[in-house]
Amino acid sequence: MKIAFFDTHSYDKKSFIQANENFNYEIDFRDYKLNENTALTAKGFDVVCVFVNDIVNEAVIKTLKECGIKLIALRCAGFNNVDLKAADEAGIKVVRVPAYSPYAVAEHGAALLMSLTRHIPQAYLRTKTANFNIEGLTGRDLYGLTAGILGTGKIGQIMADILKGFGMNIIAYDPYPNEEWASKSGTRYVTLKEIFCESDVLSLHCPLNEQTKHIVNHDSMKMMKHDAVIINTGRGALIDSKALVHALKHGQIGGIGMDVYEEESKYFFSDWSTDIMTDDVLARLLTFPNVIITAHQAFLTTNALKNLADTTLQNIRDFSDNAKLLNEVKA
Repeated sequence: MKIAFFDTHSYDKKSFIQANENFNYEIDFRDYKLNENTALTAKGFDVVCVFVNDIVNEAVIKTLKECGIKLIALRCAGFNNVDLKAADEAGIKVVRVPAYSPYAVAEHGAALLMSLTRHIPQAYLRTKTANFNIEGLTGRDLYGLTAGILGTGKIGQIMADILKGFGMNIIAYDPYPNEEWASKSGTRYVTLKEIFCESDVLSLHCPLNEQTKHIVNHDSMKMMKHDAVIINTGRGALIDSKALVHALKHGQIGGIGMDVYEEESKYFFSDWSTDIMTDDVLARLLTFPNVIITAHQAFLTTNALKNLADTTLQNIRDFSDNAKLLNEVKA
């Protein structure tokens, strides 16, 4: 099997080269993303391996089929960037990595929360310049506050456990509630309106689809407490970014820690420090002192990278062996 890897970085290469010792596939790493302009470079390969910001729309899939691609292997859990209907019509299978390290993502969310509520970035920058003044760095205890978990899959459950360890009261919303887990963990399911109204910390862990796109919007943020903070390690488009800027500007929420951004594909995983940023919303978000943005790195641990590589290559082996595709994504 010949595999064309798109949007690869040094950490991808290292983990996949090591994992490939058990598979011996022919792998070609590309640093550019898969899109309508680059899809033709997949000619001569059997599989394309893509990440969250690669574009796999109908036009790209048509080109991939013409190039002889038989499988699209996502080295991530999300698949909202793939036109599954077009892939099905083209006869191209799609597989993903549903769980590479839910602990990595949840722990990063907790790190964002602590950094945001205790002003760690500002404190760090001050002491680096020998400024030991603590004026303006007053935080608040998490103990006794209410944490809302929006989406109670594996990552959401782990985040709930972490926040419960801080002594927080846990509420949750999920259209498919896990009552058994809720009973064991002491979590109370509430309505969507209630989770916005009652949460001091709102942590997003739901998938991105038509129902969840912009689930955090102008109206929902108006319902939130003025000192409530949002943590987003899910998908950027769960939040209406323009409405977020408005809410922050007018003090409707207390702040946000985000590892994803609605229009991140142009900027994340790249160095723009010497260029002019044309995304006015992202540029504005970066100016707020109560906003912390990391560039989609919640998954980035050695444990997760190993699991990503092992599972992705096993998915490809299952396909080549005509075995059952345990991690297939269907339209």
